[in-house]
Amino acid sequence: MSRGSGGGYDRHITIFSPEGRLYQVEYAFKAVKAAGVTSIGVRGKDSVCVVTQKKVPDKLLDQTSVTLLFPITKYLGLLATGITADARTLVQQARNEAAEFRFRYGYEMPVDVLARWIADKSQVYTQHAYMRPLGVVAMILGIDEEKGPQLFKCDPAGHFFGHKATSAGGKEQEAINFLEKKMKNDPELTYEETVQTAISALQSVLQEDFKASEIEVGAVRKEDQIFKVLSTDEIDEHLTAISERD
Repeated sequence: MSRGSGGGYDRHITIFSPEGRLYQVEYAFKAVKAAGVTSIGVRGKDSVCVVTQKKVPDKLLDQTSVTLLFPITKYLGLLATGITADARTLVQQARNEAAEFRFRYGYEMPVDVLARWIADKSQVYTQHAYMRPLGVVAMILGIDEEKGPQLFKCDPAGHFFGHKATSAGGKEQEAINFLEKKMKNDPELTYEETVQTAISALQSVLQEDFKASEIEVGAVRKEDQIFKVLSTDEIDEHLTAISERD
């Protein structure tokens, strides 16, 4: 009856193994790493930025249709690391929820409320057999009226935490080690420093210098609070600044 290391306990999402593990949830975490992409988020004093690799799997694909950065509302952005198809369904539901929130309460959905909603949804998927956990780690970024820039990360198990800086995907641990050193003294980063810290962290852990077309950068600034995806020209400027600084 048993199959592989799971001993049959991985057949069903909702069954604990004798050690108290849920194999299907662990497989969801592995699926995020198996996607072969590393993402990084950094929070500054007046902005928040996320960076990820842009991998176009086929030369015939239109590059503009390949993205892991999604606007949820005008003011909230989401960076999905993992299975893109799972990410799209999560984004669609998050957009509906944010629009419903705006309609019901008359103001924009706060960052932490969206993060909690996504995490709650993920957690429910670990309890019911009719849905598998989504193979996606979502980073949500935006500006809070009182708390300023906010960066949250939600994983397939339903954890969500606010971060000064974080990473997800293949080289997650190496990136976190790099960011811990960088952010040790809780520096008050400007917008340019925030973006460049995120990009240089990605370059450092992957040990390669990117072209502007090989990464995606999304940011929200305090001055207008609007989620923007940076153009290749803007990314180029930051890459040039990093290489001149180094």
